[in-house]
Amino acid sequence: MNLERELNKRSNGTCELCGATENLKQFDVLPTRKGDMDESIYACATCIDQIENPDNMDANHWRLLNDSMWSEHIPVQVVSWRMLNRLKNHELVEQMYLDEDTLEWAKATGEADDDENKIIHRDSNGVILNTGDSVVLIKDLKVKGSSMVAKQGTAVRNIRLDHENETYIEGRVDGQQIVIITAYVKKL
Repeated sequence: MNLERELNKRSNGTCELCGATENLKQFDVLPTRKGDMDESIYACATCIDQIENPDNMDANHWRLLNDSMWSEHIPVQVVSWRMLNRLKNHELVEQMYLDEDTLEWAKATGEADDDENKIIHRDSNGVILNTGDSVVLIKDLKVKGSSMVAKQGTAVRNIRLDHENETYIEGRVDGQQIVIITAYVKKL
């Protein structure tokens, strides 16, 4: 049984965040370690778009978070916690209980950080980078610890941000996960 089918069964064919029944698909809750059901949710296209693009945030769409935050499934709790923090709904966030490991995972994207404390990743042109963005390398990069050279012009899709250092991102090049310095990339 594939992962998306299992998630559909777990969610009874509805978005685990807002309850929508159309345009549903698997969404991996970053940062992932195993990429299995314990790190994924079944969500609608609207929720996924707003998770990945904070500028598209519509607070009315998230009114059902007060239900999803009580989900028995940890990845749903993590995304609910992150979105409640993004919406600055501290009253509901304070009602949530997450064990230490789950809370650390929820905080991994920096959603709870104050705006002045947030680490902002920028490409070589100063454009803000977000998790899930695609970038292109602007120079050949020697990959430490291997003989591989990531060539200029290589597209790196679905990047992940290092939440401790604004100059590092992670991405997959030629099937290998590597750390890339933001000064050597341009957002697509």
